[in-house]
Amino acid sequence: MRIRRALASAYWALSRWRYQLDELPAEDAGILIGAPHTSNWDFVLMLGLSWQSGIRVKFLGKHQLFVGPFRPLMRALGGIPVDRRDPSRVVAEIVGRLEAGERFFLVITPEGTRSRGEHWRSGFYRIAREADLPITLGYVDRSMMTTGLGPTFRLTGDVRADMDRIRGFYRGKSGVRPGLGTEPRLREEG
Repeated sequence: MRIRRALASAYWALSRWRYQLDELPAEDAGILIGAPHTSNWDFVLMLGLSWQSGIRVKFLGKHQLFVGPFRPLMRALGGIPVDRRDPSRVVAEIVGRLEAGERFFLVITPEGTRSRGEHWRSGFYRIAREADLPITLGYVDRSMMTTGLGPTFRLTGDVRADMDRIRGFYRGKSGVRPGLGTEPRLREEG
C-alpha cells in the first residue's frame, strides 16, 4: 500500500489534475461511482485517487482486457472481468464475494461507456441495495481540473429521490471530454 500511495503522490505532484478528498468513507466496502466517465484517462485518475486515499478498489472491465499478458496486470489492479454478452451474473458474483468476506469498494461507471448516452445503467443501484452497501460519489471535473471523493450514503430504495441526490452532486461537473457525459438518470425512474 505504501508503494501505491507513493506512486499516487508522485502522480498528483506532476499532473495538471488535483486530488480532492471531501470525506473518506467510514466503511471498508461499498460502491464507488466514477462519473462522468468520458475518457480512458478516467482509469488513471481512479487509480491515483484510490491509491492516494488508501481505499481498496475493484473494478469491472470487459473480459477482452483480461487476456494474454494483460490478465495478471488487470487482476493486480483490481479488475473483475465481465462478459458483456451475459452481464446478468455480475450482480450475483459481486454480492457473493462480499458475503464471503471480501472487503473492497467496487468502482462502477454507471454511464457504461465513454460516449454520450440516454441513461445510466442501474447495476450500481441493484448491487448497493442487494448487498446493503453505501455508495460513494467519486468524480472527475475538468472545469476545476479535480478528481475526488464526495459524500458516502446509503440508497433508500426510492429511486427517484436517490437519483435526485446523485444528480445534485454531479450537476456542473464535466468529464475529461465534456461533451460525452450522460446525465445521471436511470431507466427505472420512468
